[in-house]
Amino acid sequence: MAFVEDTQVLQVLRGFNPWWTTGKVPDDLTRRVKRLAFYEIWELLREASFRRATLLSGARRVGKTTIVYQLAQRLIDEGTPPSQILYVSFDHPILKLTSLDRIIDVFRNNIAGGQDKLCLFFDEIHYAADWNHYFKLLVDTHPSYRILATGSASSVLETEGAESGVGRWTDIKIPTLSFYEYCELLDLPRPKQLGDIKPTQLSSLPLPQAQHILSQCLILEPHFHRYLLIGGFPEMALMQDVSRGQRLLREDVVDKVLKRDMTALYGVRNVLELERLFIYLILHSGEIIVQDTVAKESGVSRQTVANNLKYLEMANLIYRSDPIDISGKKALKPKPKIYLTDAAIRNAVLLKGEELFTDPVEMGMVVETAVFKHLYSFYYKQKPQVGYWRAPKSDKEVDVVVALPNRKEIIAEVKYRETPQFTSADGSVEFVNQRDVISSLVITKKAESFGPLRGLTNEGKPDPFQFPAFAFLYLLGHAERIGIVGQE
Repeated sequence: MAFVEDTQVLQVLRGFNPWWTTGKVPDDLTRRVKRLAFYEIWELLREASFRRATLLSGARRVGKTTIVYQLAQRLIDEGTPPSQILYVSFDHPILKLTSLDRIIDVFRNNIAGGQDKLCLFFDEIHYAADWNHYFKLLVDTHPSYRILATGSASSVLETEGAESGVGRWTDIKIPTLSFYEYCELLDLPRPKQLGDIKPTQLSSLPLPQAQHILSQCLILEPHFHRYLLIGGFPEMALMQDVSRGQRLLREDVVDKVLKRDMTALYGVRNVLELERLFIYLILHSGEIIVQDTVAKESGVSRQTVANNLKYLEMANLIYRSDPIDISGKKALKPKPKIYLTDAAIRNAVLLKGEELFTDPVEMGMVVETAVFKHLYSFYYKQKPQVGYWRAPKSDKEVDVVVALPNRKEIIAEVKYRETPQFTSADGSVEFVNQRDVISSLVITKKAESFGPLRGLTNEGKPDPFQFPAFAFLYLLGHAERIGIVGQE
């Protein structure tokens, strides 16, 4: 005898899919502003020849479910009958007791009327038993289905399903809000005529033209610090009360991942050890992490540290930045830097308020985290290696190196200070002189620190280009939107 009857499953499905009755997705579920990932996924859903499922992964509270609702409404607007669109959240206790194929059968038999052109949206798919097996069957046997699944834990989407899913689904990662998306979400005053220029191309423009673009971005500067404080998560960014937003971030993102997802998905038994490691990473964000040292200080084995680092990365709480040697390859024994998925997480856990803005060391770390996240997110579809470089003898360093598959590189050095100092002795200059670098960026604090730094690199090598952080991050997000949305 089944634990759950079909009538009970159908009742839950009706609750999840009000458009079966009303003909539209409720306005409070779709929201006005769309994440950049929406447009990328929409192009896949509308492409008739695309016979794969799409898997969307990202941290909790980055807006994955909202994207699904927006896609459902766009499908309805484009003529898809509401009765052919199914949304399921496997976080629901009733559906956790029900197999995926049975849910689809209940939908087909009672709502879809036997139609074969179905749109299936599966939220929190990592809680569905044998999801990758069913996905393989669905893609293979029902090429007319359009399938999208979301999950907060990318390991379940990538590792468990990797072998059987080759050629059957496409992975899309959604980061926390970019500064561009934050400004759009809050409907802040924004530049109107930026064109399609990438920030890495400004160094090739005549300086007056580059300065004109910067001048348009000056209206963004007053909003940048609040973005760094709490702006990476849509719901929290919209809150006026920073302390309330940070409490929600601690409870809904950090605590649920560490105390719920880690035990349910990875079988983590000692949550306290995991929490201690995460706090250590928060306190040392952006620094090189030596696993032996962490193991000794925390009283656990090196393997436990390595496993927990992997789990935190898979759960989209941290980024790992591996060292790149001067040949552009990974070091044999990497000592990674660890960045949080968003600096707002650190601020929330450590109860950092506006006093953060007066601490130059803290602000430098926060801005470096934001720069790494933006560059990683912008280039990830090209499958680059995003890491850092440190000279083995002099300890000179480059904060972020984006090594593209075509062997070209983009580097960024963060100098978020009142009076940044940059000379020919900096690590970025040494790196540029020895590598095929197409853009060398120096991320600064003030608008006055803008433009090329002439005469530091060898002839034929790109000059370092100073760029205030607020303008660089916004223009990077703007370029990403232009590239994804196109003519829409």
